Amino acid sequence: MANQRSSFTYDVFITFFGDDTRYGFAGNLWKSLSNRGINTFVDDHSKGDEIASTLLNVINESRIAIIVFSNNYAFSSFCLQLLVYILDTFLLNHRFIFPVFYDVDPAIVRYQTGTYAEAFSKHDKKFKYDKDKVKKWRKALYQVANLSGFHFKHGRDGYEFEFIERIVEEVSSNFDLVPVHIANYTVGLESRLEEVCLLLELGSKQVLTVGIYGVGGIGKTILARAVYNKIGDQFEALCFLPNVSENSNMHGIVHLQNRLLSEMVGLKDIQSGNASRGGSGIKYRLRRKKVLLILDNVDTLEQLEILVGGLDWFGPGSRVIITSRDKHLLAFHGFERRYEVQELNHVDALELLSHRVFKQGIVDPNYTELLSRVVTYASGIPLALEVIGSNLSGKSVDQWKHTLDRFERNPPNNIQNILQISFDDLDQEEKNVFLDITCCFKGYELTDVVDILRARYGQDMKNHIEVLINKSLIHISLDGKVTPRPLIERMGKNIVYDESPSDPGRRSRLWFREDIVQILKNNKVRLLKGCSCFINIEIIHLDSSLIENEEAIEWDGEAFEEMPNLRILIIRKCHFSKAPKYLPNSLKVLEWWRYPSEELPSDFDSKKLVICKLPNMGFMSPDLTEFLQISHPDVSLILDKIGRVMLQISHGDFQTETTWRLVGLMSSVVGLSCYALSPSFNRLIGRWKPFKFFLYGVFSLAMLTTILFTKQSSLPTRHFQLKTYASFAVLMIISVYSFFYDKAVNGKPETLSILSNASFALVSLSLHKLIKFGFEIGMFSYFLGCFAIQLLTINWMLIFVAIFFGCPLFVMHSSMSSRAEVAAGIPL
Repeated sequence: MANQRSSFTYDVFITFFGDDTRYGFAGNLWKSLSNRGINTFVDDHSKGDEIASTLLNVINESRIAIIVFSNNYAFSSFCLQLLVYILDTFLLNHRFIFPVFYDVDPAIVRYQTGTYAEAFSKHDKKFKYDKDKVKKWRKALYQVANLSGFHFKHGRDGYEFEFIERIVEEVSSNFDLVPVHIANYTVGLESRLEEVCLLLELGSKQVLTVGIYGVGGIGKTILARAVYNKIGDQFEALCFLPNVSENSNMHGIVHLQNRLLSEMVGLKDIQSGNASRGGSGIKYRLRRKKVLLILDNVDTLEQLEILVGGLDWFGPGSRVIITSRDKHLLAFHGFERRYEVQELNHVDALELLSHRVFKQGIVDPNYTELLSRVVTYASGIPLALEVIGSNLSGKSVDQWKHTLDRFERNPPNNIQNILQISFDDLDQEEKNVFLDITCCFKGYELTDVVDILRARYGQDMKNHIEVLINKSLIHISLDGKVTPRPLIERMGKNIVYDESPSDPGRRSRLWFREDIVQILKNNKVRLLKGCSCFINIEIIHLDSSLIENEEAIEWDGEAFEEMPNLRILIIRKCHFSKAPKYLPNSLKVLEWWRYPSEELPSDFDSKKLVICKLPNMGFMSPDLTEFLQISHPDVSLILDKIGRVMLQISHGDFQTETTWRLVGLMSSVVGLSCYALSPSFNRLIGRWKPFKFFLYGVFSLAMLTTILFTKQSSLPTRHFQLKTYASFAVLMIISVYSFFYDKAVNGKPETLSILSNASFALVSLSLHKLIKFGFEIGMFSYFLGCFAIQLLTINWMLIFVAIFFGCPLFVMHSSMSSRAEVAAGIPL
């Protein structure tokens, strides 16, 4: 039966005959027990006949008694009286007595032979008038010698220190696990505890590791403590190291190594000197022990490597549990078993909040709606519920409303500080991506966010997004939308707000409608006489889709002139009185629903523009046949129109790589089939023969395979661009040739030629889109020379027609590919 630790002053009481063992065995035993953290009292007053009352009190307040019998023990009447009292007290109260027979046989003690017979011969003479006392002493010796204990004989039973270790281990095993404090009140903990225990597979002899991760304040530490209390008694040694990150920074990682070893092996004042030596010490001392090690709040790989090392550091059946905000950290160190602590559901969150606010658990009906508002705002994060609940307890309904309004604008500092730890651990690029998402792109499709960020930063930011997901700073919903928790979103917006609390025009990102309208309407260009007060603005995101009957925004159209660093401009469902007179040439993303004009500003240079979406814009796709009928067309105007339309199309809703693969595949099948059956093919290639059939089949298969299975290319180079331009041009030349040849021979193009012409045009567009997604298709450049030579044998004029048609396409494609410096990559 294990003893309850909290009800005793001392864990162990040691009694012995002084001169025999005081400076040897008894002293070493006391030192070993104390080093293990066992509170031990040593009776060092084994002289005299009477026992002091203070010593009797110590015995009463001790959980376990260790009685060391030596050759001369029985000569002390004091020791014998103490033995009788210990037996009466401990056996009556079912406490443990461990007899230790040190260099004396238990039979000598039991039957009082040898030196014990000599001692009792003296006692019989001394206490001849009190024979009952001597009789009790003899009975006590007989009783204690029959108890299970420890026997050590020099020269026979090995080293004395090993004997002492066996005693310490036995004593330690009789103590209950001292539980760590979890929380005053918990909800939803039992189900989580069961799920983690399933991952631990406690019946397995393997060394297993489990990582518990989640955002700050979600309850990782509480769950880890609950696991410790539940399973700790199944291990030989255990250690819970709280807040590893903070303690490592304050005291050093070597201090944590020393503390870990001290708790695991029961030795105080361990000094390993350095991390390398400490790691070796952990492995050497624990490699055969079944241990439970829990490291709370780990935030660097170094901490894991120094404190945990490898699985061979611990004995069979050991379990290592880590809590961290960073899922990637756990995965990188090989924690294959990972458990994400989710936010509380609405019912559990409401229960926790109600208990914190209304101590008796009786909820006032007047607060029901406000309670739900708090639960929604707190996002199911227990820390937030606790903090907000403590602030609302005892307040009236009006005070609740006022406090909640204030919290929604600015969360309490203790919540903000906990959540911001994960943000502070990010590098600068990751911080920028986080602020972009939380301020402007909540609710966007993940693929759209990837495209926008790629355009903004000129490189693929997928890895940065994955870091934010791993740190639980953002969440991807089941339908693929980016949805940061409300508290996390508010934290990000507060960080940007703090850039300039009093002047929105000096912040890097703008999303609040009133701030944006104020800046656009109150044009500070004139007021500040050319002072670039908007130079910090990089993103403007204005969405009025939820506002009914919105009035048009009156402005002079000149505000954007003072925003030279504006990269992203997204305006949705907003009415403006007039179009902008100026757009910054720094723009990389332009999305403006209901753009109030048919033309962009004439001096706007779109070279840096990567994404352009102008739904409901005034101008439509021009009719190319009308351009061909113009005797002296304005080529620059035509190219500008075509470029704008193609740019709008190319950044429309068909943004997925899979869609353009399918378009290219179907168009290729139709185009190749129709072209093979057209009269122009017979003139160009000659009549069908098996060899030509084989070559055409190989060519067709190569085209289809390329569209289907081409792998992602590296960063674009000038050589890569030339090859893609050539592949774009060659298919257009083929389709132009088919169109004009059939028209010359038959007076009008045949249906097959028209279909092949249209199909190859779609193939060209799909290839361009696949290039945009980073696919190299330069194999078609080989066929350009072949078809050019064939065209020379037919009609020189066709060459000029092809050049006239191909050059504008070339120029247009070049303008559309000004983003070629953007790193290639497929959206998530």
